[in-house]
Parts: sequence; C-alpha cells; structure tokens
Amino acid sequence: MEDWTLGESLVTASGNVRWARLGEPGGEPVVLLHGTPFSSYVWHEIAPALAAVGYRVHVWDMPGYGASAMHAGQDVSLGAQGGILAELLAHWGLREPSVIAHDFGGCVALRAHLLHGARYRRLALVDPVALRPWGSPFFRLVGEHSRVFEQLPPALHEALVRAYVSSASYAGLRPATLEALVGPWTTEEGRAAFYRQIAQADQRYTDEIQPLYPSIDLPVTVCWGTEDTWIPFARGQELAALIPGARLVPVPEAGHLVPLDAPARLTSELLAFLTA
Repeated sequence: MEDWTLGESLVTASGNVRWARLGEPGGEPVVLLHGTPFSSYVWHEIAPALAAVGYRVHVWDMPGYGASAMHAGQDVSLGAQGGILAELLAHWGLREPSVIAHDFGGCVALRAHLLHGARYRRLALVDPVALRPWGSPFFRLVGEHSRVFEQLPPALHEALVRAYVSSASYAGLRPATLEALVGPWTTEEGRAAFYRQIAQADQRYTDEIQPLYPSIDLPVTVCWGTEDTWIPFARGQELAALIPGARLVPVPEAGHLVPLDAPARLTSELLAFLTA
C-alpha cells in the first residue's frame, strides 16, 4: 500500500478535502483521522486490514495536510477541522460510525462529538492531543516564530521536517514511509502550509472541551505508545481517567506514531474494541 491515493473530494470552507473509502459497501463504517504533521497515510497499513475483515473504512486528509488543499489565508485550526469532520460525516451519510483518531485527529474527533453533535458508535483515541499542556518545545518555538521559519531555504526546511517527523517514531520509519509523510510539505505550497498549521495550533481548542470529557457517554478506548516522547504515556492515563468507562491500552515499543511503529498490535487492539 505504498501507493496511497485519495480519489474523492469535498469542497469545504477551508478548501478542498481529499478522501477515500476502502472495503465493500454495506460494511460497518469506520472513520480514521490523522494528526500533525502527518496525513491519512499513517493508516496505510491499518485501513486495508480493517477493510479486509468487512469494515467500510473512510480516510481523509484534513485541509492543509497531505493531498487536501493548501493555500494562503486558510483556516486549518482545530476549531475548523472539527466542523469539517461533522460536515464529512453528513456528506458520507454516516449517522453513527466508529471513529479512530490519532494525535490532532483526537481533538478533532472530540470537538466534532462534543460541540458539533457528531454521533459515534465507538471512539478509539491513539496518542491524542486532548489535554493541556501540549506541544513540544520545537512545536512551540516554531509557532512563536513561524514567519522566521518560513524563510528557511527549501533544503533546510525539508531537513527540519524530515527530522521532526522521524522523531515521532520509536521503531524508525521505512524510507518510503518517511518520504510519503514528508513529501506534501516540500512543495512551495506545502512549505508555507507546514508553518501555517503550527501557527494556528492554539491550546484553547482543547481547553474548550476538556471539562466535557466526563460527559462522554459511549465506549472509548485510549491506545498509547509507551515510548511516546511527544506526549508521554502518563497523559494517556490521565485522559482515560477523565472519560467514564474508558479503557487504556499501552502499546509497547511504540512511539507517538503508533499506527506505523506497531500496526499489527494496534490493528489487533482496534479489532477487539470494534467487536466488543
């Protein structure tokens, strides 16, 4: 699945969103959300595995990421992305899908549910951005000086993004996988988009929903890489304690990029959760 193509699109207020469906029509719907600075490609092993056992899997690149639109003046904030997810669910005709969300995608899924009325059958959160404080020192530095970083020569920018993405993995990324994740950020549009999405990453978008976590009334599992250096495992313990009935699943020998560090283990845990 190195050839990862999103063949469908939806025009939204934040630009064109690219998406795809895997699996046979009529299968139980599952929606996968990626985080930053990634794309739906983080699911390129897990999505077909879920589709192969009968699920109808929906994947999409958030505006400003991957194959979706990138342009000046674009709203790619977590606030905008939550509304777009609700819009996509309506476009797909999904009334109550199961949702699996990684990193920023966790906040997007939580905001769509808690603020935009999106209904889920189940929710799996994989190393999500959900609790304050968040953002690595590097992330905060770039956010505070995004206009300076935008001036980096293309080769230095690419080296920076490559090192940053690589640091999210504990096992180490295969060269083709690293290229697929870094590539969208190396075009002229992508270089500006990389710093735009960091500049718009505001903690207030999780602050708005964090007090609402105890009101979540659906099955939730929290999967977390035990070797995550971006968001420590202890944050997963804290989040699981805030959501009634949530189950915490440690994923050993996995960093922040659990879907790529431990795809077989994560797929097994997700299937167990989806069929419970």
